[in-house]
Amino acid sequence: MALKDAQTVKTAPIVAAGLIGGYLTARETGIRPLGGVVLGLAGVYAGRTWLAKSGPATTAALAALYGLGFGASHPLAKKIGAWPAVFAVTAATAAAAHFAVDLDESLE
Repeated sequence: MALKDAQTVKTAPIVAAGLIGGYLTARETGIRPLGGVVLGLAGVYAGRTWLAKSGPATTAALAALYGLGFGASHPLAKKIGAWPAVFAVTAATAAAAHFAVDLDESLE
């Protein structure tokens, strides 16, 4: 299977798919590690584009935000509910990816 060139990939949708898809996979299968696989694969795929387009510092910052968003959704879910928490951290993380990496290509 050939992957798209990292320079052409929009990462905000991948971030959203990883966070929402990871949660949904874990919830529907009852296998939390399987949700982690979805989360991890999406993170790696987005990360290769972040690295190719913006370098290691931006990649590290976005990867940390992605991981922290996942972690923050758990305590946030106790306050506002699971789906609202997942959507909130997804929106914040996808927006960060869009503005830090994806937007540059949109302006050309």
